[in-house]
Amino acid sequence: MSFLSLRQVDFGFAGWPPTLHGIDLEVPEGEIHCIVGRSGCGKTTLLKLAAGLVAPSQGHISLRGRPPAEAIADIGFVFQAPTLLEWKRVIDNVLLPVSLRRRPEANDLAKAQGLLAQLGLAEDARRYPRQLSGGQQSRVALARALILDPALLLLDEPFAALDAITREELQRDLLQMCRNGRTTVLFVTHDIGEAVYLGDRVTLMQAGRVVQQMPVELTRPRLSVQRTSPSFTGLCARLREAMNLQAQPA
Repeated sequence: MSFLSLRQVDFGFAGWPPTLHGIDLEVPEGEIHCIVGRSGCGKTTLLKLAAGLVAPSQGHISLRGRPPAEAIADIGFVFQAPTLLEWKRVIDNVLLPVSLRRRPEANDLAKAQGLLAQLGLAEDARRYPRQLSGGQQSRVALARALILDPALLLLDEPFAALDAITREELQRDLLQMCRNGRTTVLFVTHDIGEAVYLGDRVTLMQAGRVVQQMPVELTRPRLSVQRTSPSFTGLCARLREAMNLQAQPA
């Protein structure tokens, strides 16, 4: 049994054409699986289905053999925007998932501080979100998603609005923290290079369908120098070709 399984999943709203058609996706435990495709192809909808935020029109979804809505405690979600609570300090934003269940204890506080330290934010725990840069806010959102040790981490283009250097730093942080926690990841992006750098496998979506899956045969741990290697650029070229994005004359 796969860790995360979507079998012949359709999704659509009444009176509208289906958003997703016949989605088959199997994600083994511990894999970092990236979903790429053009805007509007259904990537975010697929992520919401995996999170149990919406239910399929037909088909079957399971996480460790249970419907996602019943396994919500095992799922962490990072949205496109950090969605931090502006009136709460950084440390309280990280502890929010704990606070929604029970009163945080000393060990919860220690864990939140440890996550912030790993992300280079140890000195910012008492600040408010408005006092942080965009990259720092994204790090807080990542720490918040990891505070309950989710078995499955879902990320919806979380670094898209950041500059290139900050994005690469956060990609590095994400890989390290997921490796340390042995977390399974489903990562939605429109960035081909990001998908190849992060992923063990990449799924390409077009018009609400899965059209191709590609294994990423790069060694781990991933290093920045790999971004300019022939293997990396070759994988990016293959994925770009599959997306019908071959370079055109200017």
